[in-house]
Amino acid sequence: MNCTKIYWFLTVLIFPVISFANKPNVLLIAVDDLNADLGCYGHPLVKSPNVDRLAERGLRFDRAYCQYPVCNPSRSSFMTGLYPEQTGVLSNAGHFRDKQPDIASLSQHFINHGYFAARIGKIYHYGVPTQIGTDGEDDKASWNKVVNPIGIDRTRQDEVITLRAGSYGGTMSWLLLDSKDEEHTDGQAALAAVKLMEDHHPDKTGKPFFLAVGFYRPHTPYVAPLHHAQHYPLDKIEPVLELPGDRDDIPPAALPDRPNQRELTLEQRKEIIRAYYASTTLMDACLGRVLDGLKKLKLDDDTIVVFLSDHGYHLGQHGLWQKSDLFEGSARVPFIISVPGMKTAGQSSNSLTELIDLYPTLADLCNLPQPKHLKGHSLAPLLANPKATVRQAAYSTTRIRPRLPGFTGKVKPLGRSIRTDRYRYTEWADGKYGVELYDYQTDPMEITNLARSAAHTDKVKQLKTIFDQTRKHTR
Repeated sequence: MNCTKIYWFLTVLIFPVISFANKPNVLLIAVDDLNADLGCYGHPLVKSPNVDRLAERGLRFDRAYCQYPVCNPSRSSFMTGLYPEQTGVLSNAGHFRDKQPDIASLSQHFINHGYFAARIGKIYHYGVPTQIGTDGEDDKASWNKVVNPIGIDRTRQDEVITLRAGSYGGTMSWLLLDSKDEEHTDGQAALAAVKLMEDHHPDKTGKPFFLAVGFYRPHTPYVAPLHHAQHYPLDKIEPVLELPGDRDDIPPAALPDRPNQRELTLEQRKEIIRAYYASTTLMDACLGRVLDGLKKLKLDDDTIVVFLSDHGYHLGQHGLWQKSDLFEGSARVPFIISVPGMKTAGQSSNSLTELIDLYPTLADLCNLPQPKHLKGHSLAPLLANPKATVRQAAYSTTRIRPRLPGFTGKVKPLGRSIRTDRYRYTEWADGKYGVELYDYQTDPMEITNLARSAAHTDKVKQLKTIFDQTRKHTR
């Protein structure tokens, strides 16, 4: 279906309320290190009323996956519409312009077609927490205006509890403070977002806006107000514990080497999870301020809202914490799209989707041309019919992190993975360092690697074929 047909389909059949005579605004909310532990995704404990209300007015994607479970590669991917191997960004170092100097980023494409585009907080990569309050590793061509908020989570960094002295972003660290939301960086970002929408209201400027708000929490350090932590008494938190023998059939290449994490006491695990969830609820409250501002300014009927995380996050599964691996916990992300007047509001889609699909989807929804370099799929068919599908597999990749026998090169090889409706198939350095196969229908916790199972030989071959076909589009 070409862009013109999709646009007609959307405006006539799905979104009769919004008028596209003036192009809709876009509000992109990108959250840092947030997993799907949210009320609208079925978590029994986490308080996320504002994410939940956004899901009620939008479509929730239940099988959305990042293309690389680390900040810089993931963000560079969804902001360019290219896979990580195509951007050349395969770690938290580097910039996509080094390999792709001439492409239009997502927000730049909107600028090129008459939009005002602004960034608040983290959209491209930042070293967290040390670069909070700076431009970080930004892309200047992507914005007309930038705002770099800074709060007490940065200025009171010396009070943070950390597993490794002097380290805050690369390891787990946390602090609960008697404080107000607006004293934190994300609280400052929310206030700045409302102010910017007021100052650049299309009724004043004659231009629609593309506003990207990047919240830092719940990225480490998990700094949050005490009043949010009160939702999570320690006796209500039940950490996931590593099962005996769980790692026996996992290739060493699949297990990031993170010191001091498998040895955590039960009480430490509870404290860390409480701080992570309190940070999630802080982020949610800040999102609420932005959504309330959107409504108060009478912009909610003219604004597409997107909510996503750059990747998932482990809280003890397989003995893993944080990110960068290719298990479900790292690769799966929360993802919601809300379009005014959509007939599928409050529903969910089980279709496999990728964050790389964001760029073509927003271009479709705003009736902009599709740049030729895009590799993702528009999710417009899912917004019309949540039971539809747009791809047979979702792709993710990551660098191999542990020291492995026989590896002496400076550039670490890649692990690559596909997620189908039922299975995950993963190859480490094209199989040199191992292969994994998990059946989520019978083994949702990924306990048994079936790659060497004689009973699954045919399934491995079938998934290898899909894997190879998918890989062709990511190079």
